[in-house]
Amino acid sequence: MAIIISLISCVVFLLNYIPGEAKQPNIVFMVADDYGWNDVGFHNPDMITPNIDNLAYEGVILNQSYVQPVCTPSRNAFMSGVYPFKAGLQHLVIAPPQATCAPTNRTFLSQYLKNLGYATHALGKWHLGLCKWECTPTYRGFDSFYGFYNGKETYYNRTILGGMDFRDNKDPVLPDVSQYSTYIYAKRAKEIIEKHDKNEPLFMYFPFQSVHAPIEVPVSYENMYSEIKNEGRRKYSGMVTAMDDLVGNVTAALKDTGMYDDTLFVFTADNGGWIPYHGNNYPLRGGKTTVYEGGTRAAAFITGAGLVKKGYTYNGMMHAVDWMPTILSAAGGKPVDTDLDGIDQWESLRTGAPSKRTEFIYNLDDENPPACGHAAIRVGDYKLIEGYPGPDQGWYKPETVSGEKPDTGSSIQIQQTNVFGRQLFNLKDDPNEHKDLSLTHRDIADQLSKRMAEYHAQMVPANYPAATIASDPDNYNGFWSPGWC
Repeated sequence: MAIIISLISCVVFLLNYIPGEAKQPNIVFMVADDYGWNDVGFHNPDMITPNIDNLAYEGVILNQSYVQPVCTPSRNAFMSGVYPFKAGLQHLVIAPPQATCAPTNRTFLSQYLKNLGYATHALGKWHLGLCKWECTPTYRGFDSFYGFYNGKETYYNRTILGGMDFRDNKDPVLPDVSQYSTYIYAKRAKEIIEKHDKNEPLFMYFPFQSVHAPIEVPVSYENMYSEIKNEGRRKYSGMVTAMDDLVGNVTAALKDTGMYDDTLFVFTADNGGWIPYHGNNYPLRGGKTTVYEGGTRAAAFITGAGLVKKGYTYNGMMHAVDWMPTILSAAGGKPVDTDLDGIDQWESLRTGAPSKRTEFIYNLDDENPPACGHAAIRVGDYKLIEGYPGPDQGWYKPETVSGEKPDTGSSIQIQQTNVFGRQLFNLKDDPNEHKDLSLTHRDIADQLSKRMAEYHAQMVPANYPAATIASDPDNYNGFWSPGWC
């Protein structure tokens, strides 16, 4: 009889157990702004990032995780699972006085998770539009928001283009201007974690202000890199370590509340390091604003609850649009929308299985520059660029010795680059894009060009309106505020 009961219990367990539908994990989704491939310790031991490194080494370092060349398009891809060229967000970024935002007819990751019972909180930089309330975080599935709406601001005064920009939910506030921003975010993150009801799962979307320009950091962090002669690179490196301390504060709060072991962490850059502002992507080519690898191949990892295989580097292909369905899958959900570009990669990432992705679009933008385009596609090992790749097209070593900024516009680099034409690279053999194969492998270039044209047929026009005076912060007590579109 005991054996029969045991067998019945086993059968009941198996019938009720569905892999991936165990306890919903807490999810912390961290996005580092303008963060270079070579600016993290697990790629460059000169960088002091122990908290980020520890998380990465405990989990899965993503070696081929791709994002968009600039901020807004990546963030929309993270939240919506849709390519920016289908959302009208393929051209540059949303500027403060523009009457536009991420399309509101798309369901965001935060909205899906909220429907799954998650408490949802966003801290940091939004940059998905602010001209009307419907564009802002607390209308896009977040229970709370603490941060700024625009694409950048000062780290102390919380201002951009003559206006203040900071919100506690919908309320305009101005946190202590004597405090560096990572300190105020650490305090709020700790408060959210400590007050969280452990009977429900937590989703914390944390798009950091760091390490976007302006280059500002407390001198104590700058002094940690005293051997660097270049002032900008020294301060930028300090900003990286300040961001790392913020990561450490978040993980410490989760450990103190007993939530750490039940938390899944995702970390990614939104684009590559910005060369003129001391970000570094070496040995990758180019940087932010380019469709070269240095602008689009992100420093990234996933770690924590739900992973079966850990402690290794994953070489499978991942794209920004994949994060929405992948994170949702980890939470036990599935998108309702069936026309997503994102692929659910959760099973591949948690077990180390091959990636389900074999191709992706870097960007498709007919406006940048006009009549030339700014486009690239990857299919398998091959990458095709058509039109203008973007500025800063070289290979830039860190500014650690010379004290001088790299020459990003030298005539030598321009002569070596097919600036307004077609370029083809084999990323398996040439990951740093030194050898253009477009003339010797024309058949492959033509095949990729034809495939890119198929995507191009799905493009919607870029939604990039002119600035409007209606947005003037002076109309809203000095704050950048919704209500003018």
